[in-house]
Amino acid sequence: MTAVSAGRIALHIVVPVTAWQPSFVNYSFIVRLTPSLQNGLTKESGANAFQVESVATSRFQTRLGNLTYEEIEELAAAVALCVGYQP
Repeated sequence: MTAVSAGRIALHIVVPVTAWQPSFVNYSFIVRLTPSLQNGLTKESGANAFQVESVATSRFQTRLGNLTYEEIEELAAAVALCVGYQP
């Protein structure tokens, strides 16, 4: 099962990305993302795991890029921290 097929409405779980600020190093829930051809970012950015939300797939128009497996793992760990998950 994927997040898209889990319910009646097709959804993707997203984490907002914003321009990197030096103060973000103090927050473990913000994951630093370095621009690359793969991810499509043009500047240092931060993904804020505290602001995770579900968005209807119909709102997506163009894929700008993809994160690496390692970046996704780091984001998943940040989201787990935010919800208090302890394995």
